[in-house]
Amino acid sequence: MLPELGFLSLLLATMSALLLAVVPQLGLWLRKPALTQLAWGLSYCFGLFTLAAISILAYSFAVDDFTLEYVAAHSNSQLPTFFKIAATWGGHEGSMLFWLFSLSVWVVLFALFNRKNDRTFVAQSLVILGLICFSFAVFIVFFSNPYGRLFPAPLEGRDLNPMLQDVGLIFHPPLLYMGYVGFSVAFAFAIASLMTGKLDTAWARWSRPWTMAAWVFLTLGIVLGS
Repeated sequence: MLPELGFLSLLLATMSALLLAVVPQLGLWLRKPALTQLAWGLSYCFGLFTLAAISILAYSFAVDDFTLEYVAAHSNSQLPTFFKIAATWGGHEGSMLFWLFSLSVWVVLFALFNRKNDRTFVAQSLVILGLICFSFAVFIVFFSNPYGRLFPAPLEGRDLNPMLQDVGLIFHPPLLYMGYVGFSVAFAFAIASLMTGKLDTAWARWSRPWTMAAWVFLTLGIVLGS
């Protein structure tokens, strides 16, 4: 039952991303601030549902739920709990879900720390981020779903990739994901500046802290993987 709740959370995250990409944009076009302001609430909803989705998958690894095909393929009962949880991003499906989770972290932080800036410009940036999130979420739901069931369930899973059974390499992929995904904020700033006609240095100045933060994560990931 719990994995089904994880998949439901993924569906709700997909719907939240779609609404984030559409509703505030309609508010900007129709000049209805009430719709535009929903960008912040939808961003938080997307983050919450994505967190729930990946947390449930991690819990499934922790309790050796081999009825999930993804868990059975990338873990076994003899692994230490730390490595079981790290196996969440040990394969393609989990990596894509962690990629989406990384996006949600940046989206939530971006919305949270830009509540007092130019709300029209920030809302437009959140729309762009919502469109990116929706694209990845749709891919996961239809082509990379980590919640597929396996019947009958095996008594034991295969194993975690031996390359990931190392503390440094455990943190290497998520730090890289956080770094690469972080550049989507700078991309959203650039596209929003084109769409709003604000082609000055302000957007570059606002995006600098986010770009630098992404570089920090990326550098840490490269260092741990070397």
